[in-house]
Formats: sequence, structure tokens, C-alpha cells
Amino acid sequence: MRPTTDFARARAGLLAAAVAVVTGCTIAKPRTDDPWEGFNRKMYAFNDAADKAVIRPVAVGYRKITSPDVRRLVANFFANIKMPITIVNDVLQAEPKAALHNTGRFAVNTTLGFLGLFDPASEMDLPPRETDFGVTLAKWGLPEGPYLVLPLVGPTTVRDVWRLPVDNYFDPLGWYAREHDNLSYAERYSPNLFYLVTLRSRGIDAESLLEGVYDPYVFFRDAYRQRRLYDIYDRQPPVELIEQMQGTHDDDVEDLLKEQQDYEKQQRQKKDGDGPTPH
Repeated sequence: MRPTTDFARARAGLLAAAVAVVTGCTIAKPRTDDPWEGFNRKMYAFNDAADKAVIRPVAVGYRKITSPDVRRLVANFFANIKMPITIVNDVLQAEPKAALHNTGRFAVNTTLGFLGLFDPASEMDLPPRETDFGVTLAKWGLPEGPYLVLPLVGPTTVRDVWRLPVDNYFDPLGWYAREHDNLSYAERYSPNLFYLVTLRSRGIDAESLLEGVYDPYVFFRDAYRQRRLYDIYDRQPPVELIEQMQGTHDDDVEDLLKEQQDYEKQQRQKKDGDGPTPH
């Protein structure tokens, strides 16, 4: 069940990261180091179809039958129950202060927060600080490797893909599934399925940001890479890496602006029935 939850996490997280990409002071220059682009685009199309056919409709239904307050409580619960993943990776990253910080947060929210439904830890100066095994490998110097899109997993890299089995081992939802192999498949993985729905529902509000995007595949690819850069450098990546990620040459920005404007013009013509279908 881990693959589908990571797909929903990526979808929701990248839709949220889109805000930073779209509203940033520079336009993200599409990177060309994507040796598996042909395969990746096919997997992106598959995941997008699966999302539209199954995952998104269920998430929309969840939003219709719940209030924002209820969804916040559920999100708090899952964020808290996933905290052991972060704590273990803090230790693996040789970050004892971060490990103590997140252990304290987990203890406070599990007890005073009624199993994590509420978040008193943030009011006690213990804000959330998430990490994962992909970040751990990066901090120990492992190269990123090629960008990769997997079916029902979504965007990742050769380095980040290792977080799937490792983080799942320390995930309480993974423990539940492994320790209850006597139950039916639906019973074992129902917590993960519910987590999937809550994650996907969080990205719905940001979907409008994708309207008019010249190439959604490139947009998601660059948003993923930028988000991971911020994860690895604790939200403060070096300026030179940001420049390398985004591209700062005026000619590049002008070319990208022209491409985007041409695409938007073609879309308006198509909508009005006055122009050819854009390729």
C-alpha cells in the first residue's frame, strides 16, 4: 500500500509546492537531465489517468462529507502517527537535537493532543520538522541520480526511491499491515487507504495553479526537484543551487515567457473556437 500513499503525497505536496514555483521571482527553467523521460512521461500519463478515474473522485467525496475542522484533526492524527519515520531519520542523519525535538513533539501530541488529533506541541515551540530516508542519503553524500516516475508512486529519483522500503519499515501504518497478516487485505490496508484519501484531498485547492501550464510533466518534475532541494537543506538551500535549479539568464526567462504566452493564446483560441488545437 505504500506506493499509492506516496503517489498521493507527491501529488498533494507538488500541488502545494506549485505556489512557490509559480509565484517565485524567477521562472523555473526546465532541466534537461532527464535520461528516462520517455518512460517517465508514460508513467506520468498512467498516474494522471488513475488519479482522475479513482483517487481524485474519492478525495472529492471525502471533502464533501467532512468539514475543514474534521479534516484538520484527521491530518493532525496522521502527521503524528508518521513521526517515528522522522525521528529514526534524524538519528541516521546524526542530528541529535532534531531527534529530541521531534521525540518531544511526538510525546506531547500523543498524550496531551489525544493521539495527535490536536497539536499542542506547536504552541509549546515544537513545530513540525519532517524528514525521510531520501534526505538521509543526500546528507551522507549519495548523488541524486536520474529523475524517475513510478506507477502509483509518482515522482522520485534513483536516490529517493530507497525511502519507500526503509521508511515503510518504521511507519506505524506499515507495522499494522505487517503484524495483522491474518486479516483481509482491505482490513490490513484500510488505514493506509484512508491516509491516501486525506493526502489527495489536500491538493485539490491548488489544482487551479496547473491551468495553463505549458507542460504539466515538466512542471511536476521541476517542482519535485525544487521541493527536495529545500527538504535536504532544511528550507535554506545555497543560492547557487537555486540558481542552477531555476535558471537566471535573461534569455532563458524570455524564451520561457514566450512559450507560456503562446500556449495561453492557443488555449484561448481553442476555447473560443477560433484556432487550431495546440500540439
